[in-house]
Amino acid sequence: VQLQASGGGLVQPGGSLRLSCAASGSIFSINVMAWYRQAPGKMREWVASVSRSGSTAYADSVKGRFTISRDNVEGAVYLQMGSLKPEDTAIYFCSVTTHTQYWGQGTLVTVSS
Repeated sequence: VQLQASGGGLVQPGGSLRLSCAASGSIFSINVMAWYRQAPGKMREWVASVSRSGSTAYADSVKGRFTISRDNVEGAVYLQMGSLKPEDTAIYFCSVTTHTQYWGQGTLVTVSS
C-alpha cells in the first residue's frame, strides 16, 4: 500500500484545515486508517483513527475539534481540523494497517498568526 498525504499549510489560530490521504495498491485489505503527528522536538503521537466500519477514536487533545473520515471505495482518509491552536503545529502523517502498518510521507501544518 502506498500513501500520499496532502492539504497541509499555514493557518491562523482558530482556523480550519482539511488533510487528505490517498491510498493505492491493496486498498481493500486496509483495516484501520489513522492520522499521527510529530511536532518539532517531540515524539510522533497518534491523533485519530477510523475502522473499516466507521468507528472513530480521537486523542484527548483534538477531541471535539478534529473529525476523521474515510472513503473505502477510493481508499482515502481525511482529517477535518477546526479551532486550530499553535500547539497543533506539526507534520501530520497518515497511516493504514492491513497485516502491516504503512506510513505516508507527511504534510506540514503550521498554526501561527
